[in-house]
Amino acid sequence: MVVDQRTDEDRAADRLFRALADTTRRDILRRVLVEPASVSGLAARYEMSFAAVQKHVTVLADAHLVVKERRGREQMVRGDVGTVRQAAALLEQLEELWRARVDRMSAVLADLDPGPRPDPGRP
Repeated sequence: MVVDQRTDEDRAADRLFRALADTTRRDILRRVLVEPASVSGLAARYEMSFAAVQKHVTVLADAHLVVKERRGREQMVRGDVGTVRQAAALLEQLEELWRARVDRMSAVLADLDPGPRPDPGRP
């Protein structure tokens, strides 16, 4: 039996990066980080149905990248800068991890390097 050992934080990161994996969703996020917009206003900018844009917004909201608020008959969408910052912090942690690994590999390779080799074509 396989037990899911992911934490709530892991599941949130999965939702976040799954939401950001789509070009349209990234574009919607960029737009609503600059200025809140209605779902219908967003839908007018894309060559897809209102329902499709609404689904994209729902994915972004489920990942906490945007917040939806009802204003009368319109559903307004605004970006959540805090979640974007959390994503950036997670990516920075991963970058630090990989930089440390590369540095360790470089040190190991430097220890293996015997130094300059003589040129076989020169006496």
